[in-house]
Amino acid sequence: MGKVHPKVDEAIETLNMGDSPTRRRLLQGTGLVSAAGAASALLAACSSSSSTAAAAGGGGKNPFPAVPNQKYYFVNHVTTNQFFTPTQYGLADAAALLGIPKPVWSGSTDSAVNEMISAINTGVSAKAAGIAYCGIDPHAFTTPVQNAMNAGIPVISYNADGIYTNGVPEIGSNRLAYVGQALYISGQVMGSQIKTLVPGGGEIVIFIATPGTGNIQPRFDGAKSVLGSSYQVSEIATGTVDSAELSAEKAFLLGHKSIKGAFAVDSGSTANLSAALKGAGLTIPAGGFDTDPRTLSALSDGSLKFSIFQDPYLQGFLPTLYLYLYNLSGGQLAPPNTDTGLTVLTPGNVGQFTKNSRYQGGSSAQAYLPRPSGAINNPMATTST
Repeated sequence: MGKVHPKVDEAIETLNMGDSPTRRRLLQGTGLVSAAGAASALLAACSSSSSTAAAAGGGGKNPFPAVPNQKYYFVNHVTTNQFFTPTQYGLADAAALLGIPKPVWSGSTDSAVNEMISAINTGVSAKAAGIAYCGIDPHAFTTPVQNAMNAGIPVISYNADGIYTNGVPEIGSNRLAYVGQALYISGQVMGSQIKTLVPGGGEIVIFIATPGTGNIQPRFDGAKSVLGSSYQVSEIATGTVDSAELSAEKAFLLGHKSIKGAFAVDSGSTANLSAALKGAGLTIPAGGFDTDPRTLSALSDGSLKFSIFQDPYLQGFLPTLYLYLYNLSGGQLAPPNTDTGLTVLTPGNVGQFTKNSRYQGGSSAQAYLPRPSGAINNPMATTST
């Protein structure tokens, strides 16, 4: 190989290729591209890299063809709940990556379905390019979702998709796809964890913020289906206000000192569980869902034995991407139902999740987060029911 053109070498260094196969192929050429051509291509790649970086900040040029309408709406049931902070980062990051406006975030602060329906109707009136909503009620969203679809607006559900009766879904709406955890199955996994921690049965409690809603009731139902008749399970409502959740849990535990285990099916109830147990003077097996900072701390100190992660970041990122691609492709790229995960976190594997990041909502910074070195284990391999 002859002498490397200095511009080629400079461009390679800029792209951080080192001695990679890509570097060697570029230096060797293909018989179709001269050294000068390779230099031009690499310099263009450097320029493209800069443009991509700008796009990540919202100021770049979308590499896809123009799409006339890019107004997307996300309708949520607890818009100010910190569980959905990574969801909002996810939708914002997808929009920045695609070079489109950030989707509108609206809905209810306390699971008021009428307010969520109003937010969907607002999106329809605004001729939205797409709507993503949390299907916390199995039937209430049927008409507004159908109205949106009839108006030519694609609709996706995220985080929740309806109620399950004996494991059978009652979706009740005409949405294109669901992006979120398999909720009933996640409850079954929880039930298996409980049986391991409280072998042989007995009295336990499962706290739930809002009984009957499609985002968390399926988890309780799934857990109970696994536990069977040897467990006496109390389903205790805690509400959607953080301080009230702690008070409700502590009050129940103080009145039931003989209980063998305490668990929860939502983020807030799980986050308050360790403090409630401490306040009631109980040291018993406990666990729940999600990665609130208090939950991660409790896992780290062992006061919680497990928490089931569902990846709220992807629940913002993927619906934005799917709706965009649906519009870009003229409906050819229909969004798929997507399970965003079912990872059982324990005191033994929680370490990586305690790192402050945008993906868990603990930091607003867009930063590379190195993964642990060594073998990659499939978290689903040990969570089948």
